[in-house]
Formats: sequence, C-alpha cells, structure tokens
Amino acid sequence: MAEPPAPVRQFSVQLSATRRGARLGRLLVTEQLRSWGLPFEAAAQIVAELAANAALHGRVPGRDFRIVVTVTAADTGGDTLRIEAIDTRGERLPDVRRSPSPDDESGRGLLMVAALADRWGVTTGP
Repeated sequence: MAEPPAPVRQFSVQLSATRRGARLGRLLVTEQLRSWGLPFEAAAQIVAELAANAALHGRVPGRDFRIVVTVTAADTGGDTLRIEAIDTRGERLPDVRRSPSPDDESGRGLLMVAALADRWGVTTGP
C-alpha cells in the first residue's frame, strides 16, 4: 500500500465557532494561498462555505473549529490542495440536499463546494 504524499505546505488555524470566526478563516486562508502564489478564488469560496457550516451546524458552545489547508505534490506534476474544516459535532454529519426548493433559505453551501471542488467528502473522527 502506497504512502500518502507528504505535505509540501500546510496552514492551520483555530477559530471561534461564530460568523466572525468563519469570515476570519476565509480571509486568513485567502491570504495564505496568495502568499504561496496559488489560485485562491475557488478555495476562498469553499472555505467560506465549510467554515460557515462549522460555525453554524457544528457549533458546540465554548468550543472552536479548525481550518487546515494542505498542499501536496500530485503524481501528475501539479499540486493538490486539501481544505479541511474540523468541528466538534461528530454526531452531526452534513445533510446534502440534491435540490433545495427555490424558497429554501439554506441548503446550497455543500452543493457549491461540490461544484467548485474536484472531490469532497466527510470523515468522522474521535
């Protein structure tokens, strides 16, 4: 079994599970990607959605969430960008609706993540 590629670069930040924390996460990741010389537009939108979900749906009062961005060298010669939002609500997995109604005020965030990312998923932890 092949070893996963070692990170070339990694950025991690712990944030308060609030709207302000989610916004700060997006801004910090955008600036980090910019400093690495990597495209950041789609990644900023993905971070915005994942951080908002972590702050809104994964919130436990008094507990923070974490954003981790990892760049690894891909076999194809390019880089792979992995964005993780780690919250404290492991028992609440995302509810991915395939087609929210036009009147729904929420339910589109992970659909946007799916549209912008090459792959995405959920991993449960301890």
